[in-house]
Parts: sequence; C-alpha cells; structure tokens
Amino acid sequence: MFVAFEGGEGSGKSSQIRRLAQRLTAGGHDVLVTHEPGDTRIGPAVRRLLLDPANEGLSARAEALLYAADRAEHVDAVIRPALARGAVVLTDRYVDSSLAYQGVGRDLDVDAVAAVNAWATDGLLPDLTVLLDVDPTTGLRRGVDQPDRLEAEPLAFHERVRGAFLSLAGRDPGRYLVVDSSRPADDVHAEIAARVDQLLGDRA
Repeated sequence: MFVAFEGGEGSGKSSQIRRLAQRLTAGGHDVLVTHEPGDTRIGPAVRRLLLDPANEGLSARAEALLYAADRAEHVDAVIRPALARGAVVLTDRYVDSSLAYQGVGRDLDVDAVAAVNAWATDGLLPDLTVLLDVDPTTGLRRGVDQPDRLEAEPLAFHERVRGAFLSLAGRDPGRYLVVDSSRPADDVHAEIAARVDQLLGDRA
C-alpha cells in the first residue's frame, strides 16, 4: 500500500509518519518511510538546489521541473521497488505538493504541472493521501529557526497552498483523508491509523 502525507509547513507530517510507521511495523508489516525531495542517490543535490535560500529567484517552471525530476527518480529507485516486494510505503510529500506549491502557489498552469508529474511518475498515485490541515499562521509558528526557501515565502503564498490542498481533497474524497492537525497529536494519529487499518483490512 502506498500512502502519501501532504500539508503545509508545520502541519506535523514527519511526526505522524513516524508514529504510523511504528504502529505498522509492530503489526508485522514491512514499512518504508521516505520523503521528497531528496531521498535518492542524486536527491540531496536536487534538494539543495530547491530549498537553499541562496537560490532565491529560481524560476517557477525550473522549480516545478526539478521537483518532477526528483520525483521520477524517487518512484523508479525507491517507491516502486518497495511496493513490488509488498511493503507499505509512507512518503512525506508527493505529486499533490507540486500541484499546490508550484501550480497554485507559483501561479503556474496546474494542468501542465499535473501532466509533467503524471509522466514523471508513470501514473503512480497513492492508495491514500493524508492531508494534515492547519492554518498557515499556526503552522509557520511551529517552524524552524532558519527557514528554507519555501518556508520563507510570505503568508499569502502559504494560504494559497492550503487552499489548493483542500481543493484537491474536495475533488477526490475517496483518495484523501483530511485531518485537522491543530488537534492533539494522539487524536490525529488515531484518525489516521483507523483509516489505514481499514484499507489494510480491505486488502487482506
């Protein structure tokens, strides 16, 4: 099973992925935890290009293409091999991040961004996308002391990204689980775990 975690800055993706992975591993599942961008042999170099604040001014199209290139390698080298062996794959960000951040956030043609990513991934979509939704003002307060190039964007950018994620979820409710991540972490985890357990039960 392939599960993607999406959401804005400070939404708690990393901690919720870690908790779900521990639960699934304890239940006897082979679990792969991964992330975008950067979790391949060439990925760290792409990640530096994308997130280093020194690269301010990178064109929106170049940014979108770099994310798609990283994702193509991620799918071929990491995700598909893990799925082929029967693992549960949990990824911190996937295609919908590009639709939200580069498509809507950067005001690119969302259909064009989607087409590039469909080609890059050879059409691979998650079985479930968990959207950890939080008001950007709250999420950014949870952020790091030294924000990366995207984290440092103004609040209006992050509000557009949040709206894009919610719109994507509204168009494909069967694939999405939208969770209010401003709630206690235990409650958030319980809601995610219940949905994942249901999906795994359906496949048993």
